[in-house]
Amino acid sequence: MKRIEANDPVAMRHVGTRCYHEGDYDSAFEYFTKASGLGEADAHYQLSTMYRDGFVEENKKKELYHLEEAAIAGHPRARCNLAVLDCENGRTMRAVKHFMIAAKLGHDLSLENLKNLYLGGAVTKEDLATAIRAHQAAVDAMKSPQREAAAAFLQERI
Repeated sequence: MKRIEANDPVAMRHVGTRCYHEGDYDSAFEYFTKASGLGEADAHYQLSTMYRDGFVEENKKKELYHLEEAAIAGHPRARCNLAVLDCENGRTMRAVKHFMIAAKLGHDLSLENLKNLYLGGAVTKEDLATAIRAHQAAVDAMKSPQREAAAAFLQERI
């Protein structure tokens, strides 16, 4: 709890995540709120999902606010979720921009959505090729022996 007392936003998000998985949504909300106030991107994302999924009182404005904050901070899933919302609201070109940014961060689902939008004619062949190259570069940049060892360790536990 030393890191919590020191206002470490990552530690607050970790405790919030643990509370969430234990079913203590009020405490999770409290920790995520504190961490997001300190700029922790994943805490913003978690708050958006809590507002969306009804773990706290549903609030579309707050859900969107936290999604946007997480996306601005570089959270690819938040960027992808914003794109999906834009698609649902008929803002396809804006959605394409969100998907492009997330794909360039290595987000697989965003790349798949861009491929589908290409098949539907909303994305050019050049834009899709750019997204594929950038996605691959991001994935390659994230490779390391330590990450591979961690993935193997987690796979063994499953």
